[in-house]
Amino acid sequence: MPRSLTPLLAALLVMYSVHQMLTAVIAPLVRELALTAFQLSLVFTVTSVTITVASVLWGLLFDAVGPRPVLFAGLVLCVAGPAGFAAAVAFGLDETLTPDLAFAFVLVFRSVLFGAGLAAVLVTALAVAGLSTHGETARTRAMGFVGAAQSLGTVIGPVVGGALAVASLWLPLYVAPVVALALSLMVLVTMKPLAPQAGEPVQVQPLLLVPAFGTGFFLHLSLGMAQIFVVYLSTERLRETTGSAEGVLFASVIGLVLSQGLLVPLLKWSPARLMRIGSPVSVAGYVLLAVAPSSALMTLAILVVAVGVGLALTGFAAAVSLGVGPRHQGLIAGLVTTTSGLTFVVAPTLGALLYEVEPIVPVLAAAVAAVVATGLSFVPVTPRVPRPVG
Repeated sequence: MPRSLTPLLAALLVMYSVHQMLTAVIAPLVRELALTAFQLSLVFTVTSVTITVASVLWGLLFDAVGPRPVLFAGLVLCVAGPAGFAAAVAFGLDETLTPDLAFAFVLVFRSVLFGAGLAAVLVTALAVAGLSTHGETARTRAMGFVGAAQSLGTVIGPVVGGALAVASLWLPLYVAPVVALALSLMVLVTMKPLAPQAGEPVQVQPLLLVPAFGTGFFLHLSLGMAQIFVVYLSTERLRETTGSAEGVLFASVIGLVLSQGLLVPLLKWSPARLMRIGSPVSVAGYVLLAVAPSSALMTLAILVVAVGVGLALTGFAAAVSLGVGPRHQGLIAGLVTTTSGLTFVVAPTLGALLYEVEPIVPVLAAAVAAVVATGLSFVPVTPRVPRPVG
């Protein structure tokens, strides 16, 4: 793994852990600040919209000025966001701020600033992974590590947040900005400059990358709708068993971590093969999820889904990165992150609407989306950079 990528993986791991720590205090925040269900949904929606929009802008800025300014700006926002969020909650609880004003500050700091910071860190990590590796094998492995670090943060965050909440329900809220600040200082000190990169070997042809982006979009969309299925429908099933919806969702994160961080480096498959095998595996998982009669089978099904999606999304990220030269790695990284963010804007609403039609429909729609992704994965993507082995 390139040395220049290691601090960025640490940044991703910690910042996404912080993100989940802050998410853990949302439920008591709703009660204490008398927020409505609409306001709560707005916190998450604005975060997704911010990541979607900001990612492309960060990518363009990365290509113009390099990684350090973008990373610095992102880390500043990742500290300022949680710090402002904690202050807004504190002033709201002691009634210094009215509930509406407290919510406005929560939205600005928690959703906009922190969301933009997360986007900058992820875009930088993806772009550096593209710039610091050569050849399909090394590029794909690096993209897998980036995805695994992001997913692992969503596992660690709730665990740490839960442990802190034992001492105080609000302790994660105040620990988060301190952790973000310490990590930011460490990353800025340890990050090594990138070696000079060669220019474009040939003219970039963006249309060649459209099918790969379609694969990434439909896979993200399918996973988002499947999660809606788990949250809504499976809760009714799981009440009759010893399982929980949280346990099933936890299995999906574990599947992503294992596939991206372990299977991708071990298998050493090409990006195209990862997409063409991972996508059908996810289809099989969705079919099993649709008919699973117990929490155990639902957990197995979502694990299969996550393994397939993890393989295919790593292939997608590597394929589009290999499809351009060094001068456009930032833009490509921004578009990859935007693809993910866009589906988290669309999937919850679409999944909820489909659930109202019939509870099983979201998971069937997820399977259809994964089938479309499978078809798109067979459209060739011609790499635009040299492809030595290694």
